[in-house]
Amino acid sequence: MLGFLAAFLSGFFLNTFFDSKTNEFPILNQAYNILVNHTSVTLPEPPALEYGMIRGLLESSNDPYAAFQEPVQHELESNNLEGSFGGIGVEITINPEGKFILIPISGGPASDAGIQSGDHLLKVDDLNIIETTNLDQVNAAIRGPTGSSVKIIVKRDQPGKNLEFDITREVIHLPSVTWFMAPRNEDIGILNVHIIADSTAGEIEKAILQLKSGGANMFILDLRDNGGGLLTAGVDTARLFLEEGIIIQQQYRGQDVETFRVTKPGPLSDLAMVILINHNTASAAEIIAGTMKMHGKAILIGENSFGKDSIQLIFDLDDGSSLHVTAAKWWLPGLEPEIGEGGLQPDILVSQHESEIDSILNTAIEYLREQ
Repeated sequence: MLGFLAAFLSGFFLNTFFDSKTNEFPILNQAYNILVNHTSVTLPEPPALEYGMIRGLLESSNDPYAAFQEPVQHELESNNLEGSFGGIGVEITINPEGKFILIPISGGPASDAGIQSGDHLLKVDDLNIIETTNLDQVNAAIRGPTGSSVKIIVKRDQPGKNLEFDITREVIHLPSVTWFMAPRNEDIGILNVHIIADSTAGEIEKAILQLKSGGANMFILDLRDNGGGLLTAGVDTARLFLEEGIIIQQQYRGQDVETFRVTKPGPLSDLAMVILINHNTASAAEIIAGTMKMHGKAILIGENSFGKDSIQLIFDLDDGSSLHVTAAKWWLPGLEPEIGEGGLQPDILVSQHESEIDSILNTAIEYLREQ
């Protein structure tokens, strides 16, 4: 069945699927033929119709987390989860006139090649940049294999002339963690974890080391608005803080339960720590927070988490797009209530109202001060 779906969702859908003599979707085939043979409206260019069919398939699947991503979005998501990509070290903003403006990162390939802050981007290889061009499309066009080159054409000043640059892509890191000392509490280090990526565990170790060198001996792990990421990266991150025991259990359809354990004490298992969560803390971020709570390694402060206890597999399709399908369930054995029943419940419930004052963070700082 998986092989059939791979063919069904491939870039040859319109040619191979509808010409099949053993058509398993006769109504879809009939509707498609009616549309292409009788509509007076100009139909979109391929693969727009095919993508629409896939989205319709997923909407009818009863899988609330099933998703389809076009090639550009899939590439950018993969970069985020891997924690790095081949690029030129440049940020892109869109000004009020709709122009794409470049801001090179100091010391990066774009800066070294001569790109200046404020350059107006006109073209990336064969992609002409106009007001209606999608920003994701531009970012994806600039990115590519490390060591490959990309041609960038910009306009500098007004009226100015067009300038052309051939820039070799290098590894550009996408940090999943940022850290700083708590204001007026320089013995408390704060780590904001934005996504659970391959690089997250290593970044947290690096952050803790730097915060300790600055005088921190208590820590706040901020998982608010972290929608998760890679389950294995969440497990690896949890292992940093635990000495022993079970992290999570998971089960795929038709398979035995699989248990993830701590095999040796983690390098950060002696830290004094609290964890911040809110309604947008989900999936792999909930694994970290829930496991720490279950083992008594940290208290949770904030709001109930999202409550996402399912696992999505990502299948790469032939044209670079991807299909996300819910394939398994995970749980924290012994934790009550379960994640899927309203999310993680904080030990100290603090609601964050629309205010400039971060009441959840302030509560965490006060809690650590009292210990």
